[in-house]
Amino acid sequence: MEAAAALTPAQLAPFLLEVAPVMPVFIWGPPGIGKSALVRSFAAAVGLPCVSLLGSQLAPEDIIGVPQIVAGKSRFCPPTLIARDDPYCLFLDELNACSHEVQKAFYSLVLDRRIGEFVLPAGTVVIGAGNRAQDQAITRPLSSALVNRLLHVQLRASARDWLAWARTAGVDPLVIAYVETRSDHLWARPPKHEEPFSTPRSWHMLSQALASHGPGIGLDQIKVLAQGLLTPAHAQQFVTFVKLRQRAFDLAAILKGERGWPEAPEERDVLYFLVQQLRDRLIRELPDDERSIGREARELADRAKELLVPLARISTELAQLVVTETESGAALPAWYTVELARALPRLAAKK
Repeated sequence: MEAAAALTPAQLAPFLLEVAPVMPVFIWGPPGIGKSALVRSFAAAVGLPCVSLLGSQLAPEDIIGVPQIVAGKSRFCPPTLIARDDPYCLFLDELNACSHEVQKAFYSLVLDRRIGEFVLPAGTVVIGAGNRAQDQAITRPLSSALVNRLLHVQLRASARDWLAWARTAGVDPLVIAYVETRSDHLWARPPKHEEPFSTPRSWHMLSQALASHGPGIGLDQIKVLAQGLLTPAHAQQFVTFVKLRQRAFDLAAILKGERGWPEAPEERDVLYFLVQQLRDRLIRELPDDERSIGREARELADRAKELLVPLARISTELAQLVVTETESGAALPAWYTVELARALPRLAAKK
């Protein structure tokens, strides 16, 4: 469903408030991005109880009910979970994981808001959600008849939205600080083979695991938790980030000239992380057009250029990392890349 518009969590919430009361909405997105939580938050915001049906666990009779003989006539009796007297939010989670027989059972429910003789109470909202085929999750193609009965949007991860939520939700400060530093690590594309991968949900789970261990948790324990929840490269860098904080290395101090780059071979992982921090800050704060650069951004650009000289003496490869793209494809502004290449020609030989 690449054609559907992609919305962040902050954009999806008001969208649902405007659209979901008048037509059924289907939210596409990868696992762990927060689809279910957003639907529950929407239901709470409009004062409706949220009734969730998990498509991968449904049979047709779970929707249409079973027949009973009443006054000599048969009638289908839908389950009490659906057949309610008052309006509610019906959340069809993993709708595209259910069988085609179950999908057919949803036709009249989604479009006509009825199951047999039962009509959904006025004010009831119907929202579906599901993973995409490329997410390596259990999915089945939605029938064209069902696709055409729904308004489709995609949900994409937003570090800004997640951090705003995390700061008020008691998420561990270490997790918040890391995602602030490496916002591109909030979500990773699901791998094609079985291994953990980073999502907003897995970062929250890491926070909960850290809290369960308490403040006395050691670096080895943090490593086990991170490796069990995050994309392997992200887990390694999170552990390095914790190590960096424990050893009082700080990019801000290096930029101010209060500290130098760590040079010891055993600190190479810390140096690697600091260099990535510098690159990400430059990408975040330098404008695409050099003519619109402010004083603080100009000072940052000049100071970073100065720091690349001692960094290149320690490791040319790490100095070249500054001018490479991030995992998400973000890169330095072209004008600054040229500026660095002129000042340090060896950087132009980047891989």
